[in-house]
Amino acid sequence: MISSAGIPDVVPAGRMADRDQPGLDLPGGSRLRPWRAEDADALVAAGQDPAITRWNLFTVADRADARSRIDRMHARWRAETGAVWALARPDGPAVGLVGLNDIDLAAGSAELVYWLLPEARGAGLAVTATRGLARWALADLGLHRLRLCHSTANPASCRVAQKAGFTFEGTQRSALLHADGWHDQHLHARVAGDPE
Repeated sequence: MISSAGIPDVVPAGRMADRDQPGLDLPGGSRLRPWRAEDADALVAAGQDPAITRWNLFTVADRADARSRIDRMHARWRAETGAVWALARPDGPAVGLVGLNDIDLAAGSAELVYWLLPEARGAGLAVTATRGLARWALADLGLHRLRLCHSTANPASCRVAQKAGFTFEGTQRSALLHADGWHDQHLHARVAGDPE
């Protein structure tokens, strides 16, 4: 499609909806795969983890709520507005989430988000998964720009962004309301052609 300004869409509509959400193999044997109904317990655990709920504004009440959330993840893929994967070790349960929110295919942009359950932290999985998803989003899907935002009070996410090749672009003042008040956010980004 071509906009009224005569600029073609960066990624044509249907690029996601016309195919199944792929699984993505990561270095070290981990994998990004679409969420499944049997992953509901991982979402419930995430909804009870203080670090995840603090930084991601994430709540899940129970297994029924988790299954409903998984259904919404699949609907967002078909609507081409979001793409969310479970991070899992080979043949293992989901230990994290990595995804793209606010996908705008026409503009070629999205926001990359992630969290890890406690047992998956500290082993570099967030960096590996962030790099892998960014590679797929920029090279395979064809987006031009990915942004990654986090509270300035969360230095661990800042390290993940930097190690995954996201350039620090600045601070967004009072950008997101958390349970303890308004937080400034760091903005990091990768664009097509950036080195990893």
